[in-house]
Amino acid sequence: MADYDTDLFVIGGGSGGVRAARIAAGYGARVMLAEEYRVGGTCVIRGCVPKKLLVYASRFGSEFEKARGYGWTSGQPAFDWATLIANKDVEIARLEAAYTANLTRANVTILKTRAVIEDSHTVRLLAGDRRIRAKHILIATGAWPGMGTGIAGIEHVISSNEAFHLTELPKRVLVQGGGYIAVEFACIFAGLGSDVTLVYRGENILRGFDDDVRAHLRAEMERRGIKVICKRIVEAVEQVDHGLCVELSDHDDIIVDTVMFATGRRPNIAGLGLEAAGVRLNDKGAVEVDAYSRTSVPHIYAVGDVTDRLALTPVAIREGHALADTVFGGKPTAVDHAYVPTAVFSEPEVGVIGLTETQARERFHRVDIYKTTFRPMKTAFLGSEARMLMKLIVDGASDRVVGCHIVGPDAAEIIQALGVAVKMGATKADFDATMAVHPTVGEEFVTMRTMTASHVREAAG
Repeated sequence: MADYDTDLFVIGGGSGGVRAARIAAGYGARVMLAEEYRVGGTCVIRGCVPKKLLVYASRFGSEFEKARGYGWTSGQPAFDWATLIANKDVEIARLEAAYTANLTRANVTILKTRAVIEDSHTVRLLAGDRRIRAKHILIATGAWPGMGTGIAGIEHVISSNEAFHLTELPKRVLVQGGGYIAVEFACIFAGLGSDVTLVYRGENILRGFDDDVRAHLRAEMERRGIKVICKRIVEAVEQVDHGLCVELSDHDDIIVDTVMFATGRRPNIAGLGLEAAGVRLNDKGAVEVDAYSRTSVPHIYAVGDVTDRLALTPVAIREGHALADTVFGGKPTAVDHAYVPTAVFSEPEVGVIGLTETQARERFHRVDIYKTTFRPMKTAFLGSEARMLMKLIVDGASDRVVGCHIVGPDAAEIIQALGVAVKMGATKADFDATMAVHPTVGEEFVTMRTMTASHVREAAG
């Protein structure tokens, strides 16, 4: 391939790009990867990993309280934000070094620069204004926080990116948004001791999730002291002597120390040269791809959040792997985006796979619902009013479990295991035939025998 400097040029060193690069190199392809910031991308550097570390930190306060009920005594706990952030930074640096080392061992050439596409085989490196001829190009630049339409005082607002680098824990925080990131950071700040207000434009938080999950989580968040305000937006932020004055759309004012917007992420495509190269975008501004991650331009591909298919790190990794299998492994592979388990690391956690009740009722003639709420043993012993929600959604015709929803402790771990069964097409009878592990919260999924609701869709016309 004397006409090309490399077989695959990857733009973006996040989860999807790194996986594609390593697997392609394993097939013997010559691979270059350009990353203008830090190898590891959103998940490792400013997303899932540092967020989960903050989630862990936010839960210790309540654990200290629970310990007393179990007979433990200790001094008054004290939290230091600076220590947490410093230790978080050390861990992120370690992970970045590991990602870099893995790419190097795979013989992937890492280029620390921004790259711009000029045509279906040419990439220009801004550092040194050098051009690379590539047989194939992969766009894996992920997404970037969207700050919405401009408002007065937007310069005082941070995104989740900046939240990881605050010099001190704010005493009063307002978070705008109702999705994963907004809910998770609201719970993180509250767990660490901040006074938190969550403002969301919609009817309820976590749009797209099952309505029972949304209602249950909101109630639990409010029970933990988070103020949730729906059907409102922030219209202005003003610096005042004692903090930031936030004006809401109902003209109420709230005084806080920090305002964070988590109003969704947008495909990170600005300045990549996609329009000039003829790469087609969809109506959401994401790169349009087919089932094999091919764009509208031959030899140019895209994976991960930049495609707006399913914005989850494991999905980006699977797409990157499949792309390498397809192009360099001789194994055309289309990623199945159905029945993907996911979690929200709120407090309490949310774990989900499959359809919501609303989606199932639109798709199937008959839908059977099995639902329970209860106080988990660990905290019920202490007199806590916190409750756990578990819900199964079943196709009444085939008996297949088409939706599984959890709100409560260890929901993420439970849904990962249950995800295998649901993905394989397990039926309610399969769940019923499985022995329970007692005493656990997970056993509820195999002991729910009483149907709580059944819906039959009326025939059209």
